[in-house]
Amino acid sequence: MVFAHDINSTLVAAVALVNSAEPPDTLTTLAELDTFFTEHRYSGRRPSGADDLAAVRALRAPLRRLLTSDRDTTAALVNAMLAEHRAVPRLVRHDDLDYHIHASDDDAPFAERLAVETAMAMIDVVRADELSRLSICADDTCEGVVLDLSRNRSKRFCSVTCGNRVAVAAYRARRS
Repeated sequence: MVFAHDINSTLVAAVALVNSAEPPDTLTTLAELDTFFTEHRYSGRRPSGADDLAAVRALRAPLRRLLTSDRDTTAALVNAMLAEHRAVPRLVRHDDLDYHIHASDDDAPFAERLAVETAMAMIDVVRADELSRLSICADDTCEGVVLDLSRNRSKRFCSVTCGNRVAVAAYRARRS
């Protein structure tokens, strides 16, 4: 494990959110947003309205920029996000998770909590100089973000689908 569990979880959720904008868009309904909230084990107020959905969808582009920028730009973006939301770090324990850091109120809008938690996670990524763990999918037809938490840093594709597509294309090219 490169980062603490809560950092890994937050990065996985941020990448999933960013990649939900890739075709086909997979975050178009409140039900899909509720599923995202549950799957990524967020705490606090559940998103419940069209405004929450719109705000989370609007967050995808800024998070994509945060996850794919160079180190200095990422640091500046993290600082701006934390200042914008007046983030105040605090230790919390909930569900079956031990103490970890939250930096926004549980009652804050879900999009704000997503932005702040991702910014907090990126602090560790920048400090550890591990931005190389975030990249763009190696499939030339895809712009998905890849989070590589493997030991040998071998993950190249954002999904099994992209990996299979490239493998099939390479196979067909060899056969012809």
